[in-house]
Amino acid sequence: MKKYLFLFLILFSLKAIGQEQTNSELFWDTLKSHCGKAYEGKIIAGGKEGDGFTGKKIVMHVRSCEENTIRIPFFVGEDKSRTWVFTMSDAKLIGLKHDHRHKDGSEDEITQYGGLNPNKGLPNTQFFPADQHTATLIPYASNNVWWIVIEDKTLTYNMRRVATGKFFSLEFDLTKEIGTPSAPWGSED
Repeated sequence: MKKYLFLFLILFSLKAIGQEQTNSELFWDTLKSHCGKAYEGKIIAGGKEGDGFTGKKIVMHVRSCEENTIRIPFFVGEDKSRTWVFTMSDAKLIGLKHDHRHKDGSEDEITQYGGLNPNKGLPNTQFFPADQHTATLIPYASNNVWWIVIEDKTLTYNMRRVATGKFFSLEFDLTKEIGTPSAPWGSED
């Protein structure tokens, strides 16, 4: 009996070791743990009067969590045109795209830009350098790098345009859930 118990424990341990999550998966699971929740945010860097963000209420809503896609509408005042779309590939790499819509739900001319994390990142931080689609669609953004940091109390969304030094950062307070907003443009409640 002890022999079988010992063998079972060895096999269980080997199976557990073989199933260790990557940093991308740990990040994904943390992001997914906020599904259905909405949080208010603020500009912590790069904001200026007239930028379309400053002085407006900023809200993110982790609205949809599917197996390989997480959709997070991001509202600026009454503007519900933006959704961050995270995807998980079979190789356990995460993509970030910016889905921009008009009020009628049609895609904006500048949409679906972003990038793929080049490695598995850190459990709480993932970087997304601009991909070729972004470089073709928005040439001045071809050297953009976006990164998301999820900590116990905050989620930050960051963008740096490497060649120019432009930096923009939003911080969302994960300790204060707010009411669920209505659907983003192009989606239904």
